Amino acid sequence: MARLQRLVALIDTINTAVGRAVMWLAVAMAVFQLGNVILRYVFSIGSIAMQQSIWYMHGLLFMLGAGFALMVDGHVRVDVFYRPASARTKAWIDLFGTIFFLLPLCVLTFVLSYSYVLNSWRVLEGSTEMSGLPFIYLLKTAIWAFSLLLGLQGIALGARAVLFLSGAVEVYRPARDLAPVEKSIA
Repeated sequence: MARLQRLVALIDTINTAVGRAVMWLAVAMAVFQLGNVILRYVFSIGSIAMQQSIWYMHGLLFMLGAGFALMVDGHVRVDVFYRPASARTKAWIDLFGTIFFLLPLCVLTFVLSYSYVLNSWRVLEGSTEMSGLPFIYLLKTAIWAFSLLLGLQGIALGARAVLFLSGAVEVYRPARDLAPVEKSIA
């Protein structure tokens, strides 16, 4: 069980590093969008490359940040049954959902995108616009990174459930807490 706990910690560390790095893309997107608006409406200068860079950052933010969002319980879920459930029931739901839904989705996404991404790399696919960015093949590679990072975090989620259900840990926390737990004032 100690190995499983170390694996969960390693996966969390990877997704934390990636998640914290891609958070800055949101700031960069805002700055680029502001610059694009100023250039376009104040100086009447349009930049396709700048506009596409915003699209790239947006795609990377969501694709690479998906594992981090799962780690901190930031994904949307139907909480009608999950929220009031006991810790044991939540662990079973998370384990079942990971094995039968999340991991197959990640594998399927990777497999179905394999030739799509590979073909893009073969031709070093770029923008169809003359002054656009020449890195579409790199952006499409984010599909593989999405599958890998989300799948790894799914393994960590399932492992947390197994650790709790086996009695190796006493408290079930499906998500990693990044901030210290605040004491409620009651």
